[in-house]
Amino acid sequence: MAGDINEDGGNGGSLDRFDRAILDILAVDGRLPITELAQRIGLSKSPTQARLKRLIADGTIRGFRAILDPRKLGLDHVAFTEVKLSDTREAALEAFRQAVLRIPEIEECHMIASSFDYLLKVRTADIRRYRTVLGEKISSLPHVASTSTFVAMETVRESHD
Repeated sequence: MAGDINEDGGNGGSLDRFDRAILDILAVDGRLPITELAQRIGLSKSPTQARLKRLIADGTIRGFRAILDPRKLGLDHVAFTEVKLSDTREAALEAFRQAVLRIPEIEECHMIASSFDYLLKVRTADIRRYRTVLGEKISSLPHVASTSTFVAMETVRESHD
């Protein structure tokens, strides 16, 4: 029958209900032992391990990591920085992207379809540290013409991908 799957995960490359269950469960608890994961999705240990290995190998699962509490690390300040570039040809965009990757305070960087080119999420200890990062690092990124900053006053929900 079309769409049927084998217990070993042979499903032609698409995600079935077992794969999705694995992903949903591990997104909440990435440290779950394989035996408990298998029990929760309703398969035995071996096919669950095979599915997990495949999901890792094909890049569906990009990795496992500890999610740290930034406040406990003294990183309470979050700012969003709009960046307008002076040049938006592909070489300039690539130079900007590569340079952004070298600034640890930049947690996220998104190209935006707007009156500016990129939106950065920047996390620092306080406004003084942010000002230093903005002035010495962000403003000197390749092709930066201007920036505008928005300071977060409260975080209601935050992604941890």
